[in-house]
Amino acid sequence: MTNTANSERLFQAALEMMPGGVNSPVRAWGAVGALPRFIARGEGARVYDVDGNSYLDCVASWGPLILGHAYPQVVAAVSRAAAGGTSFGAPTPGEVELAQVLRGAVPGLEMVRLVSSGTEACMSALRLARGATGRNLVVKFDGCYHGHADSFLVAAGSGVLTQSIPGSPGVPENIAQLTLSLPYNDLERVRRAFKDHGGEIATVIVEPVAGNMGVVPPWPGFLEGLRQICTDAGALLIFDEVITGFRVARGGAQALYGIKPDLTCLGKIVGGGLPLAAYGGRRDLMSQMAPVGPVYQAGTLSGNPVAVAAGLATLKALEGPGFYEDLEEKGAWLEKELMKAAAQVPVTLNRLGSMMTLFFTAGPVTNLEEAKKSNLKRFSKFFQGMLEEGIYLPPSQFEAFFISRAHTPEDLELTAAAARRVMSRL
Repeated sequence: MTNTANSERLFQAALEMMPGGVNSPVRAWGAVGALPRFIARGEGARVYDVDGNSYLDCVASWGPLILGHAYPQVVAAVSRAAAGGTSFGAPTPGEVELAQVLRGAVPGLEMVRLVSSGTEACMSALRLARGATGRNLVVKFDGCYHGHADSFLVAAGSGVLTQSIPGSPGVPENIAQLTLSLPYNDLERVRRAFKDHGGEIATVIVEPVAGNMGVVPPWPGFLEGLRQICTDAGALLIFDEVITGFRVARGGAQALYGIKPDLTCLGKIVGGGLPLAAYGGRRDLMSQMAPVGPVYQAGTLSGNPVAVAAGLATLKALEGPGFYEDLEEKGAWLEKELMKAAAQVPVTLNRLGSMMTLFFTAGPVTNLEEAKKSNLKRFSKFFQGMLEEGIYLPPSQFEAFFISRAHTPEDLELTAAAARRVMSRL
């Protein structure tokens, strides 16, 4: 048995001071019937807990660490930036440079604004959409997660789904009524919503590849259909690419699928593991943001120079030839090996590039209701078994796990071999 005495001690202390002992719900590991490991450090593809245990990391801080932990160029950039001052509340050269990099890479970005979290990016984009259209309703999709702003907690994914919370107390009913949550991949339901409420719908917000009910790619024609419906109705299409931005392709899912949204939300990878996110889109829309327009949004730490430095160093490292081809090759190999390991267990594996989810259901999984058919007890046993084997997976059936540049072929073989042993015991 793995020694976890220090993690257990820290968790008991944390329970006295933090709700559930954590600062974000899914970290409590309640869905997998275990106590969380407290991480002391990370290096490359591995993390090390406070008891000295080493784990091959497939969480990657829930996606941002596409280069692995403590990537030398990122660490050096952060150190240089911090040595010059950690925050000014004033414009800095790095902000302009990062905005230029984002605009040059992501097709839908004509103007961009930096913020500090994916929640803030999505909340701000929604406010802009409502301000620009003069409408109030928002269409989202069951199981997609766009942060914890009030309008997005209706049938949400991520920790809301993991904790089996249907919505959230504290969200006024009149706010919840402004959100129409529909099944993912169901264009007909979207058409019906626009038939009934078209003149009231400000925006459709969607994860172009869902990652918060587990990985669920879009059906052929789904994103194209959303684009056409919004265009025809005068509503705005928002792509939440907090996970997929710079993960599935350098230009995100919109570059991969060739569909340009009106607004885009970015996070995770663009901050290189530090708190940084962004939203942006058409110039005419972004020109409605204060101080040039009437839609207000602000943030003391927006464009923080240390986070900007981490983001710039990370995005520069992604420019190398063959970067995404290498991740695709790794992802495809691991997908094949995991499915071979699970030959006697009913599973479905959804993958796009370096993000994937192994659902413990015979599938298919194309929306939230199908994802919820997964055998959660079997996933919990799989998670705990893999942890004992030294493989650190997301502690939830309804999350993605990630491959980074730091994962070597030997690391992937270790993961596959562990899966074969664990699956044989399920």
